[in-house]
Amino acid sequence: MKDKRWRINHLYWIKDKEGKRVKFRMNWMQEILFKNLWYLNVILKSRQLGVTTFFCILYLDDVIFNGKDAGLIAHTLDDAKKIFDTKIRYAWDNLPKTIKKEFKVSAENVRELQFQRGDKVSTIYVGTSLRGGTVQRLHVSELGTLDQKYPAKSEEIKSGSFNTVQAGQIITVESTSKGADGVFADLCKVAIQAERMGKKLSNMDWKFFFFPWWKHPDYKLDGRFVIPVILHEYFESLKQKYDINLTGEQKNWYFKKWEQQNIGLQKSMKSEYPSTPEEAFLVSTEGAYFEKGMNKAMEENRITKVPWVPRLPVDTWWDLGIDKSRKDSMSIVFAQDVGLEVHIIDFYGNSGEGLVHYINYLREKPYVYGRHNAPHDIKVEELGTGKTRKETAQNLGLKFDVVENIPFADGINAVRMMLPTCWFDEEKAGELVKALISYRKEWDDNLGKFRDRPLKNWASDPADAFRMMAVGHKDHQRLGFYDKEEEELRKIRESQANIGDNPFTPEGYDPLRPFEI
Repeated sequence: MKDKRWRINHLYWIKDKEGKRVKFRMNWMQEILFKNLWYLNVILKSRQLGVTTFFCILYLDDVIFNGKDAGLIAHTLDDAKKIFDTKIRYAWDNLPKTIKKEFKVSAENVRELQFQRGDKVSTIYVGTSLRGGTVQRLHVSELGTLDQKYPAKSEEIKSGSFNTVQAGQIITVESTSKGADGVFADLCKVAIQAERMGKKLSNMDWKFFFFPWWKHPDYKLDGRFVIPVILHEYFESLKQKYDINLTGEQKNWYFKKWEQQNIGLQKSMKSEYPSTPEEAFLVSTEGAYFEKGMNKAMEENRITKVPWVPRLPVDTWWDLGIDKSRKDSMSIVFAQDVGLEVHIIDFYGNSGEGLVHYINYLREKPYVYGRHNAPHDIKVEELGTGKTRKETAQNLGLKFDVVENIPFADGINAVRMMLPTCWFDEEKAGELVKALISYRKEWDDNLGKFRDRPLKNWASDPADAFRMMAVGHKDHQRLGFYDKEEEELRKIRESQANIGDNPFTPEGYDPLRPFEI
């Protein structure tokens, strides 16, 4: 009874996948976690490994036998109630009576158990957040799902719930991957980097655990199947790149699961049953507008170091804050047309500043500018001045071209058409890349599906600036609508911007003055 491992494997009962009452025994993955658990732990996993069940039992044991306070966070109230009823309360109700009689037990609400033994009181709670009080054990289930459907709640967990756990206590965060952005993805990336650097972890550093599908001893299938060429190539790439040698039975299992998940599409497989950490994040962000285009850009290494070409003009594409009284956020995309490619060499976003700030920012750059492009609402008159922002900008020396106002859906399609030709500077345009990956539809809790409108968050403005570029871009030849007059204008602009390899603007030249024909 003093041996924690013995207690975990002998005292607790759970319901298996078929709803049958069975004694809990740690599986291969749970044994690894039990032996190697750190203070802060982030767990990237395949589906159906029993991670949440394990931590329910582990933390319930800590509450009962060690007097710890524990909290578990689910992404919906229904999930929280289900976890509490089927894993926490069920395990307690089925403990031996000789143990249960030692405790006075009370429940303050439907998702909390409080244990009192003598003068010692400890509590285990399951909910959707945990801000009040302090706990010594905290588990967050499926944080990746929270990131995608409830990003504000995910940020609240990071800033609020994590801070209820003092240094030296234990936090465990687990999820399948739901995209390359969000709190869960950020925690994984930090922990992966520390692991690869061989960093000695402190009690405030995150430890990374990864459980791929191919380590599961049951994920194999006998028989002979005609496996598609695309999967043969995938299995070979795992062998060549990562030294992952799959057996025939494992390949059979993966093929049949792949077929069930989404015939012809691998995005759900790579999310639910990843083979590598890198693959896990090269997946669909649920409801994302540009998932295919951005995944393709990552696969083709078009998010890299993109050099500025001094002899070519730099066009800017803006999204202007619509709340004039608050001088809301603005985003600027800096792009060059290099042949048939569009090079995104820079990006800038800010809020709480007026036009003068952004104009000065552009002047500080060494670029020779071509066209400055803004959405149609730049022509709306501002209260108090009676002038449009376009007029105000022109008085300050910045001439805007106005991008045509087209339906939102057409703008999204324009971005999808342009993305295959785009290259992104991973450092200077990194914020824009992250925004394009994150830009997604709003989730409707009542209907249980995504609304046909974008989620308004930090990613909206950068993505809207990029949408302006896709809608207003004049390279008709690339789109199959060759415009001879426009091509001649472009050649003239390029010739006027030809300053050799000198990265500095010629003396006396105002980089904000539009090229004159």
